[in-house]
Amino acid sequence: MYHKELKPFPQDFLWSASTSAYQVEGAWDEDGRGPIAIDLKKDLPEGTSDYKVAADQYHRYKEDIALMAELGFRAHRFSIAWSRIIPDGDGEINPKGIEYYHNFIDELLAQNIEPIVTMFHFDTPIALDEKGGWASRTTTDAFVRYAEVLFKEYGSKVKYWLTINEQNMMILHGHKLGIITTTSDDPDKELYQINHNMFLAQAKTMAMLHQMHPEAKIGPAPNISYVYPASSKPEDVIAADNYNAVRNWLYLDLAVRGEYNTLAWAYLEEHGWAPTIEEGDLEILKSARPDFIAFNYYNTTTMADAPLGGGASERSEDADQQIAEGEEGYFKAVSNPHLQMTDFGWEIDPVGMRMTYRAIWDRYRLPLIVTENGLGAFDQLTDDGRVHDDYRIEYLRKHLEQTQEAITDGVEILGYSPWTAIDVVSTHQGVAKRYGFIYVNRDEFDLKDLARYRKDSFFWYQQLIQTNELPPEDWKPSYPENS
Repeated sequence: MYHKELKPFPQDFLWSASTSAYQVEGAWDEDGRGPIAIDLKKDLPEGTSDYKVAADQYHRYKEDIALMAELGFRAHRFSIAWSRIIPDGDGEINPKGIEYYHNFIDELLAQNIEPIVTMFHFDTPIALDEKGGWASRTTTDAFVRYAEVLFKEYGSKVKYWLTINEQNMMILHGHKLGIITTTSDDPDKELYQINHNMFLAQAKTMAMLHQMHPEAKIGPAPNISYVYPASSKPEDVIAADNYNAVRNWLYLDLAVRGEYNTLAWAYLEEHGWAPTIEEGDLEILKSARPDFIAFNYYNTTTMADAPLGGGASERSEDADQQIAEGEEGYFKAVSNPHLQMTDFGWEIDPVGMRMTYRAIWDRYRLPLIVTENGLGAFDQLTDDGRVHDDYRIEYLRKHLEQTQEAITDGVEILGYSPWTAIDVVSTHQGVAKRYGFIYVNRDEFDLKDLARYRKDSFFWYQQLIQTNELPPEDWKPSYPENS
């Protein structure tokens, strides 16, 4: 559908950007914060930083929020570190942690920036992992208690809540990301029990927020990668449908409808991975009733037929949260020849973002918020303190053009929160893979001065927010003095 005229972005559109606590805060063992698995991970990718300092936002949050205000953010999506609130996950509450996030949220509100809070972003307290982690329902109970603490402390200040970031990526790629621990002899079955327990925690949390703060809104935050068939061959279409069910609809059907996707359940049963569903679980899942769907989008996926005996996917060895893997008998991941790739092997598909908006909206009819979308790149700081990231501007422009197309298609979109507000430590490529509008002056192992610098994209996004429309294609940055 080619529109003759595009609808404008809504006047109350939530222009934002995202971070996560463990990737930006640092201060990993300060003021009572308990450790998470990734803090103690010994097999980080070679040559990459740990997360113990990150961007040091814990000590510099006022400076960072001032820069967000200067940029013009109407909202900021960030996560609260569970182990900063309850160091061991289910024991004593940490007053210093409570105080820090009050201060952080108050600073946002003082700058007229709406907080969008992610409750869980890959950071299970290690003390809970040692007791069985998410495979145990005690962690489900601990999360619900943690959520209650957050709602009591911050519920009068926070309107938008996200439950669990990229739950589907934790299940599909959690071992590679270093964020999910399994201990049984059947790790795949255990992962889908973990998945079920997480959904119980999410559903209970959503119902509790609606009871405690009826004016607040809450939603899930999976990573959605719409799946294309490699061709019009019927078997390729079936393969794409298979992967859409396993990667996308399993997670959103449970979050929104409170029920298992039929095709995904058949997949789990055939593998012997179906979770144990106890009496009352299905009623709990049905009680969730999210107010919106938040989702992270980076690209699409293309799948081909994978007959038995046909071998694994050509891309399986490189699979990560944005590079799909194949499975004989179900789907085979293939490269899409019509798409470009990032420096890190992720396909770039702005038009696929429009398709993803439409697919989610048509399936669930809930308002949408994009909570991650961005380009990781090897940004270079010039001698005069500039970062000329025209490649990032082009990436964001193309995805926002398709967002406007989707709005014109009739999709209700509440906001756009790209990854990231400020440079963070990336899960796979450390400091070198940068996403932010704000450059942090450090390398993998040399912290330098951690000074903040505005990139070209900072000023581009600033103009977009001021005018509520995309800057012209010939836009050039105009750096103010002393920036």
